[in-house]
Amino acid sequence: MADALISTLLEKLASMTYEYVAEEATLVLNVEKEVKEFARNLKAIRAVLEDAEQQQVEEASMRNWMDYLKEISSDMVDVLDDWNGEILRQQVEKQEREGTSAVVAKKKVRFPIVPRCFCCGHVVRVIRRHEFALEIKDLNERLTIFGREEEKGSLVSKLVRMGGMGKTTLAQQAYNDAAVKAHFQKRIWVCVSNFFDVIQIAKAITSYESISSNELDHILQCMTSSIKGKRFLLVLDDVWTEDHAQWDQLKVPLMRSSAEGSRILVTTRKERVASMVRSTNFMINLEVLSEPHCLSIFKHMAFPNREANEDGVFGDISREIVKKCKGLPLAARTLGSLMWDKKTMKEWKDVLDSKIWDWKQVKEEVFRPLLLSYYDLTPVDKCCLLYCGIFPKDYELERDILINLWMAQDYLDSEQNKDNGIIGNIVFDNLVARSFFQDFEKDDDSGKIIGCKMHDIVHDFVHFLTENECLITDANEGANSEIEALGGKLRHLTLTCAPDGSDSLPTSYYNCKKLRTLAVFASLACIDAGFVLQLKCLRTLNLICSSVKELPEEIGQLVHLRHLDLSKNFYLRKLPDSICNLYNLYTLDIRDCISLSNLPRNMSKLISLRHLYVMESGLKYLPIGIGRLTSLQTLDEYRAFFGHNDDAFKLGDLRSLNNLRGSLTILLTGNLIDVSEVVELPLVDIKQIFNLQIEFHMPAALPTPESSLQILNALQPQEDLGSLGINGVVAPTWPRWLTYLNMLKFLTLDLCVNWKTVPPLGKLPLLERLRLSEMRLIEKVGGEFLGLEDDQAAFKSSSSIFPKLKDLWFEGMWTWKEWEGLRGWKKEDSKFPTIMPCLSSLTIEWCEELETLPDFLCKIPIQNLTIRRCPKLIRRCTEANGEEWPKISHIPNIIR
Repeated sequence: MADALISTLLEKLASMTYEYVAEEATLVLNVEKEVKEFARNLKAIRAVLEDAEQQQVEEASMRNWMDYLKEISSDMVDVLDDWNGEILRQQVEKQEREGTSAVVAKKKVRFPIVPRCFCCGHVVRVIRRHEFALEIKDLNERLTIFGREEEKGSLVSKLVRMGGMGKTTLAQQAYNDAAVKAHFQKRIWVCVSNFFDVIQIAKAITSYESISSNELDHILQCMTSSIKGKRFLLVLDDVWTEDHAQWDQLKVPLMRSSAEGSRILVTTRKERVASMVRSTNFMINLEVLSEPHCLSIFKHMAFPNREANEDGVFGDISREIVKKCKGLPLAARTLGSLMWDKKTMKEWKDVLDSKIWDWKQVKEEVFRPLLLSYYDLTPVDKCCLLYCGIFPKDYELERDILINLWMAQDYLDSEQNKDNGIIGNIVFDNLVARSFFQDFEKDDDSGKIIGCKMHDIVHDFVHFLTENECLITDANEGANSEIEALGGKLRHLTLTCAPDGSDSLPTSYYNCKKLRTLAVFASLACIDAGFVLQLKCLRTLNLICSSVKELPEEIGQLVHLRHLDLSKNFYLRKLPDSICNLYNLYTLDIRDCISLSNLPRNMSKLISLRHLYVMESGLKYLPIGIGRLTSLQTLDEYRAFFGHNDDAFKLGDLRSLNNLRGSLTILLTGNLIDVSEVVELPLVDIKQIFNLQIEFHMPAALPTPESSLQILNALQPQEDLGSLGINGVVAPTWPRWLTYLNMLKFLTLDLCVNWKTVPPLGKLPLLERLRLSEMRLIEKVGGEFLGLEDDQAAFKSSSSIFPKLKDLWFEGMWTWKEWEGLRGWKKEDSKFPTIMPCLSSLTIEWCEELETLPDFLCKIPIQNLTIRRCPKLIRRCTEANGEEWPKISHIPNIIR
């Protein structure tokens, strides 16, 4: 649907117009009159947009009006981007001339003027009755199952019903049931969706990591070997195929190899699929939930943390809204999540009285709760949600990359001087709160959602709204009727392919000249230069997991390109020099491009670059021009090259990248020639790095222990760093700044091979997780580890030691013999200091010489203790008669 895109585009266009006219007027000739006319038209359009937004759902003429307006608005954006691109180009060229007196050329810009018909609200109303073939998939929700107890207890083979009825939720409850887990020796869950890929399903049953071949016979043999003689449960979720041959290819070997009592559970929205599988067990055809059960789901979402009386205040209207759900669990959940932040009766009545409820078609009722949630979003949120339709179903969305993609399309409004990344995170959280995403992946440290998937119902819904603008199709199909029909209207194109792949893009796609997004999830061997030249409007190019060896020089002519994802192109050897002409480029991703050894020398020309991802690539070093990219916010891995290489970006040049934020890994490589390269490095000035990893990958003899310590001291971060890792350092001791990081929560010290004592880490007040490994010269850990130089004196001033520590891990401490307690104190002493009061997990592995544990361990509320590969300590921790047993006997879970 074009409405959300238009609304945001108009806001962006209006702000861009005045901003450019104010700041760059000297670069433009005679445009004042046109700009004023342009602004008047924008205001006239905005006046009728709100009414048109809802009318277009039911009126074909209004929808055509909106589609045409979308095309005009997109053309306007292209003109402004051309203007801005010209300004950036001239800025770069002026910099390269190093301040010569050359005059910057002026550029004439002419805006496309909106036709007069867009300035009036008198549009012929024609009622449009939509015909759907779209049905919805249920949600995988961590909710209590309301009204499904009887079905959950059934050992079934098929769950059948239209989408939104809770098939997957019920199947998951059965799959995770304790009795089911005990009965089956192996359980496998495969999300199938539209494409029934026997090879991928068989690999999932066997495990992906163990198979590199794509030969069907070999994979099926591996599959049968993995389950032979085992009683297994296989869940095939959301099966669509009606092809008997495909189903038999999978079922026959499964039946021959399975042990008695094995089960295959299929969930589907199609009765024909249920008939095809020909199961001997009975089928559950899920019925709609009763209104009381729907009301329970609704209340669960609408009143999670509110006062008890709010349920009573909104009780009657809640029941009225729930009647609209027609017994669909998805509808009840979505409406409930919509209402949770509605505080007044008026807000509730506005939802109840929405005109969207007046639709007549039964199948359309499935989308009603989503439409309510959709229209409740801001224009920016709407655009960002609709853009998620470029991904195939069940695609794992990475939070940061998704935000970068939104930014590449200019969806994130930067008014009020807010950073686009901050706005993007707000949008992402809004969409999570509205239940548009599921299957969340969370960061182990912060608990922040870093990845997710989109519900199938939302995916179908989004494609309904963007049917003329967004298309996902098979790259192997060649000429495609959908592509030919949409042609010049198509803005976002995603290409997929069958497992055998495709060498190049079909020539029939050359007519898609207004594409803003091209996402290729296909194993392409090359990108044709002629095709690239057709993509003048392209903002996002995604070639992830392709087999491209090189990109054409013509890619440098894509002046609007903002996001270029080349990750996991294992054969990519070189980037063309012309890539440095992409002055609008925000994001460049070359992660896992293992054959790519160098970046172009003139990377400094990418003055708009904000995100550079290079982790696990084959780069030997970063080019020296990176230091001039002062807008850079993300650099996941910085490879500091020491030695005689004038083309390499030096460690000291990091001082200019003071806008870096998030996570940074500093990889020290090469031969250190001059310590002065790094001694004056003020990393402390980079204020927004939360996670810092420092890794030494240098020849064994270099650097010396003394120079290694100088490097560490020079790499002092800001004091509010949250996470730190140091790996492979040969310094004789820790850096002086380590114990002053008072905001540090997570610390890993690995392969600090010359340290003879552990740092006084007990002084860190917020430390939650600590891992010490491969510290090979340490023989004793005592009071210094707790931050106590003089035990008796320190007790008087220290109320708590390691006050927030939850997880403590020692590994590979080969010479460690003794973990000493507190000298001069007994555990019965009433003034015994508080040590590690929050510690819940302690792990000690591969510490073969360790024999003793500290006395204070008996006072710590540890829940889980793991001791592995520590033969001497394990003997002394024998239950009842072990010397160390009294110190750990209170711990409920001990693994040794």
